Amino acid sequence: MTVTPALEADVLRRQDPELAEVLLGERERQATTLQLIAAENFMSPAVLAALGSPLANKYAEGYPGNRHHGGCEIVDVAERLAVERAQALFGAEHANVQAHSGSSAVLAAYAALLRPGDTVLALGLPYGGHLTHGSPVNFSGRWFDFVGYGVDAESGLIDHEQVRALARAHRPKAIVCGSISYPRHIDYAFFREVADDVGAYLIADAAHPMGLIAGGAAPSPVPYADIVCATTHKVLRGPRGGMLLCGAELAERVDRAVFPFTQGGAQMHTIAAKAVAFGEAATPAFAAYAHQVVTNARALAAALAAEGLTVTTGGTDTHLITADPAPLGVDGRTARGRLAAAGLVLDCCALPHDDDRGLRLGTAAVTTQGMGAREMTLVAGLLASVLRGGTDAARAREDVRELVAAFPPYPR
Repeated sequence: MTVTPALEADVLRRQDPELAEVLLGERERQATTLQLIAAENFMSPAVLAALGSPLANKYAEGYPGNRHHGGCEIVDVAERLAVERAQALFGAEHANVQAHSGSSAVLAAYAALLRPGDTVLALGLPYGGHLTHGSPVNFSGRWFDFVGYGVDAESGLIDHEQVRALARAHRPKAIVCGSISYPRHIDYAFFREVADDVGAYLIADAAHPMGLIAGGAAPSPVPYADIVCATTHKVLRGPRGGMLLCGAELAERVDRAVFPFTQGGAQMHTIAAKAVAFGEAATPAFAAYAHQVVTNARALAAALAAEGLTVTTGGTDTHLITADPAPLGVDGRTARGRLAAAGLVLDCCALPHDDDRGLRLGTAAVTTQGMGAREMTLVAGLLASVLRGGTDAARAREDVRELVAAFPPYPR
């Protein structure tokens, strides 16, 4: 099944050839380069079909059965399906699937539990905390008093004793656990214990591991956190968007924090696409995929270490890897530029206890394409050769093109 039926039918090309070329160009870029960004993946044709459906035409402020616009009886069915599937998939008493993004979901969680000026304990930005975890340029840092915890200097693992000490010293209203670049499982039971000790709410920002959680390849924060915030893309392989999970006692507060407090009309085509993705994630095939994502990440981490990069925490439990390319004689930003020219697309990230930037890689997209441990070794070798200067960008670009041609994201 083609993922671009309108383009194949030449509809967009006839009406707007300039934009059609942009879409075709992006399709070509995705199909001829290695997508190693930890936050990206390839949606299925079914998810894309829902995302590009006539549900995009419908205005639906409110919730199923209680909308501010008429004609919502069909889209109500779509949202109920998404909610029911999310609840079943993650074992949650309540799910809100309207959040436009992961950041929107975190904003809603704060709105449901906090007031401006409240103290919040979260992973510090230099150690992998997200912008919504207290960045001064973000609403979180402007509206709340964030205290950052860190990681152990030697192991790179979250410093649990520091977390406990800071919680007791600052008595935060909420504690946030979650990261954009922490490659190990988070001990949600520990954070629950600390939150209970100081009378704080526990918010789990599970944007990155949520797909692994759905597939049984990572522990779930749902039994421990008051609110779980997540995205529906990344490993979960759904459309770009967010969601919140919570217990029944917080359901009304969470819903009101999303609408009408932080958002207006729900994006019903995106919600329908989320429903499709949740349905896919409930299958044995997705569980096998989630475990393969982790297997591939561990293989890639080991291969990168063998090539001389310093892999933080010594490896990974998840889909993502953070590594320092300095041993190969290049800093993170320079490395990202060289690799982009060679067709290896990835991100920079903060490195614990270091002002330099490292590299953040993920295996969600390449695993969707069907790659395995063998390909991860090839990718690591190619990456290291480019950074060492042993393979020039043009030659490496052709090697990448040849590799991904055997694993097209959307076979024609």
